[in-house]
Amino acid sequence: MEMETVKLSEIVMKWYPDMMPFLKQDELDSMIVLRDGLSILDSADAMDIIQYSICEHQDSAYIQ
Repeated sequence: MEMETVKLSEIVMKWYPDMMPFLKQDELDSMIVLRDGLSILDSADAMDIIQYSICEHQDSAYIQ
């Protein structure tokens, strides 16, 4: 299987479409490189990718 690049929105729509309204557009537009392609990605891996993407897009400012 070859690597595949997809938008995070494709992953969210396939496994967790109910999360779409809660994600920002820049998160949904993130390009994700999947080593073995989208077809063999499971729901647990999809959730890990979604969580990591959310963390990557968080503002670095801390609320005190």
